[in-house]
Amino acid sequence: MFNLDLYELGYCSEKEYTRVVCVCRYQGKYVFSYNEKRKGWEIPGGHIEEGETWQEAVKREMYEETGATKIKVEPICVYKITTFGLLCYCEIEELEKLPQEYEMSEIMFSDELPDNMTFPESSKIYFNKVIEAKGLNN
Repeated sequence: MFNLDLYELGYCSEKEYTRVVCVCRYQGKYVFSYNEKRKGWEIPGGHIEEGETWQEAVKREMYEETGATKIKVEPICVYKITTFGLLCYCEIEELEKLPQEYEMSEIMFSDELPDNMTFPESSKIYFNKVIEAKGLNN
């Protein structure tokens, strides 16, 4: 078991963020990515690379893991497992074919979390937090 804590935006400096997680939708459906190595569905996201802002990381990760080329991003809250990260909501406006040179092999459009999530506990927390914050129906 792990400990995942959620904090209000501004709880720590943006420089302390090490990761981004992006609950996202496209045309009214949530988008999940299948990680072939881990054999499970995931909410898009990943590490913020050296010299990268969280906004740049969101844009890069969303492209790599969903094929999104145009997105609207809204930060929701700060989270911490071992380090601080940023949970965001993304509305995908333009979507291309999923790039095959990265870790995700396919994407799924759904009204709810898939059963076979790689990280089921944290995914449920992230997903429910965004639903609550945005007043979305799941």
